[in-house]
Amino acid sequence: MLDNAFVEAFNLIVSGSPELTEILWLSVQVSLTALFFSITLGLPIGTSLAITEFPGKRACVTILNSLMGLPPVVVGLLVYLLLSRSGPLGVLGLLYTPTAMVIAQVVLITPIIAALAYQVMDDLHREYRDLFQSLRIPLSKAVPTYLWDARYSLVTSVLAGFGRAISEVGAVIIVGGNIDHLTRVMTTAIALETSKGELAIALALGIILLTLALIVNAAVTTVRTLGLRNAYV
Repeated sequence: MLDNAFVEAFNLIVSGSPELTEILWLSVQVSLTALFFSITLGLPIGTSLAITEFPGKRACVTILNSLMGLPPVVVGLLVYLLLSRSGPLGVLGLLYTPTAMVIAQVVLITPIIAALAYQVMDDLHREYRDLFQSLRIPLSKAVPTYLWDARYSLVTSVLAGFGRAISEVGAVIIVGGNIDHLTRVMTTAIALETSKGELAIALALGIILLTLALIVNAAVTTVRTLGLRNAYV
């Protein structure tokens, strides 16, 4: 039975099953959209924390690092309460839509990108702060230099965020509802098909998800290697 399921799974992948293609496309679309907004929010937050000094900065950094470990189901519950009919944004009718899934993923991965960006930018700021101050270079001109110098590490942070988003299941199933042809993504489809005993589809989606994870990890390794190599050029 299991052998047949693997054979059927590979046949579904090779044949380009429309069902798998639809689920894969929605998964990538939702995750990339969430990644875009998380980069837009996370990089400025991490950079601002790194280069500015203010009372309570250490507490903010601690909170940011703690948010990296947010339980997905808790995030899903909070976003559900926010978007439900009785919630403050219920009038928008976003619950059980791809937009709700994007919001949940943004909440999950923004702290990851922001915290990793903070670590990178803080190290650079400590290294170059005295030099830039002696040259009277303002922060407005120093920040682009930091970003360029940290480009490989920041790309690694972004890839880590994408990997977190594409593999998310707890939050998206709560706010998305796993509705066929509307909000069904790879992780939620795997959970559903496994519970139904449809192992072929679940395995096919699992193989695709593992392949994406390997691609992301390979990209992270490549970026790190390039960064180390260029550091000594």
